[in-house]
Amino acid sequence: MGKDKLRKFRENLDFPHLFQPRIEEADEYRGRWSERFGNANPVVLELGCGKGEYTVALSRRFPERNYIGIDIKGARIWRGAKTVDEEQIPNAAFLRIRIEFAERFFAPDEVDEIWITFPDPQVKKPRKRLTSQMFIERYRKFLKPGGTIHLKTDSRMLHDYTAEIARANGFELLHACTDIRTQCPDDEMQAIRTFYEMQFASRGIPITYLKFKINEQN
Repeated sequence: MGKDKLRKFRENLDFPHLFQPRIEEADEYRGRWSERFGNANPVVLELGCGKGEYTVALSRRFPERNYIGIDIKGARIWRGAKTVDEEQIPNAAFLRIRIEFAERFFAPDEVDEIWITFPDPQVKKPRKRLTSQMFIERYRKFLKPGGTIHLKTDSRMLHDYTAEIARANGFELLHACTDIRTQCPDDEMQAIRTFYEMQFASRGIPITYLKFKINEQN
């Protein structure tokens, strides 16, 4: 393991807003996020947050909400945690766990929104897609009825697949575009651009966006 990665892992231990719990410690977090933030503001998750660019940007733009970036990659999540520490952003935190364990760390109705930004489309493994039916059922366990899921991706396949999942579940599709540059020119989707998004844009690859509302389970 490289020295720089080891340095980041050491620094991660000192960030008060970066949590790296064991699965057995989940009950210390479940239903207690308002205590950790010190307020009862809505909680928004970014799943597979990587360097935390969206978590940080959203927390700056919407101080009336609490944002939690989730990822298992410690060297990546370090960047977002470092920025939050340097800027002393009070409404942003990071949780280093595998996404499939998220339901253990959040209580029913504890989360208002989910952002999924540029995930691996898992072309050959549809069950592993973060918008698959299996993951949707996991999100239901902690997402409030009427809560929303946002998907921003360069994969038209994943965009279409997710739209079909939403339709099959009877979810309300609130917003859909297959090229945010041309179809959402004045939308807030243009306000936040990650490193990867700028790379895709420079290569002429359209960025797609979906927003849908999770209804109560029948």
